[in-house]
Amino acid sequence: MALLVGCPQCKRRNPQKEKACKGCGFLLAKHSGRVWWIDYRVDGKRERERIGPNKAAAEQRYREVKSLITEGRHIKKSPEARTTFKALAQWYLTLPEVKAKRSYKRDKELLAKLLPHLGDFLLKDITPAMMEEYKLKRLAAPSGLTPDKLTALATVNREVTLLKTVFNKGIRNEKAERNPAQLVRLLKENNERNRLLSPDEYIRLLAASSEKLKPIIKVEFYTGMRQGDILNLTWGQVDIKKGFITLRPEDTKTNEGRLIPLALELVEMFKAMPRGCPACGSFNTRARLSGARFKRLSIPLKNQQGLKIVPFTIGGIRLAITGGWQGMIFSGSWQ
Repeated sequence: MALLVGCPQCKRRNPQKEKACKGCGFLLAKHSGRVWWIDYRVDGKRERERIGPNKAAAEQRYREVKSLITEGRHIKKSPEARTTFKALAQWYLTLPEVKAKRSYKRDKELLAKLLPHLGDFLLKDITPAMMEEYKLKRLAAPSGLTPDKLTALATVNREVTLLKTVFNKGIRNEKAERNPAQLVRLLKENNERNRLLSPDEYIRLLAASSEKLKPIIKVEFYTGMRQGDILNLTWGQVDIKKGFITLRPEDTKTNEGRLIPLALELVEMFKAMPRGCPACGSFNTRARLSGARFKRLSIPLKNQQGLKIVPFTIGGIRLAITGGWQGMIFSGSWQ
């Protein structure tokens, strides 16, 4: 048995006592990018395990293998020594329970950001320090939706959270042995939202919208429903006579059923719309405006002086009215 150190230049594996590579003469002792290996024989067959840049981990694994050989026990190779993060991420996306998630597409988007930084690294080589470096790089990178702005704290937190989830899944399925992101702290987010959509802005927003988009904006404004709930709304959920929209637990993000009252304007709007079968969608724009394209949709508004104000995304209307929409609608302000 022996401990070997891999040459960063020619990849030759040398005995640990060698100061220079026997293949190319590269000075090993002064280079921090060395990779450690252990060399041993099992039943006359030569085996080599790549450990990584940590010498202490290589020495520990060396002692474990030596003890197993002495006791005649089976030597189980560490999955982290031969699995890259890219392979682990691809395996994670194939899990049935992951594919069944409503956020599956979002998970794929987040992993697409992680893979360029971590994909080619073996699991054993990924450290918490690399996670911290990744957070700093992402915070300094332009946002995908708004390139003129930097990546939001919440986005980076979602990426780190998914990274932890992927490693935890790997540990439970014996694809990984540790979670290097476990001790990585999430960034402190500032989720305070003081922006409210005024009645005048709502009217101008409707005026600037297409005819197909206006019904969606009205439902968003009067009900405060989530974007996905509106796009998936069917005629069987809309009860015009009783004046309610019914959301079953399986229809909502929080798995909680709700009865949402319809304002008078919504009742008249639904009456004027061509009604389909109970399972038919209420809005024909779902295929065209679903997913990321729908989230990116925004309508710039201008005040009377022609000054541009903050645009609203369709999903952002809900955030802008959550604090006061019920009071405005049911106090008579919108009658």
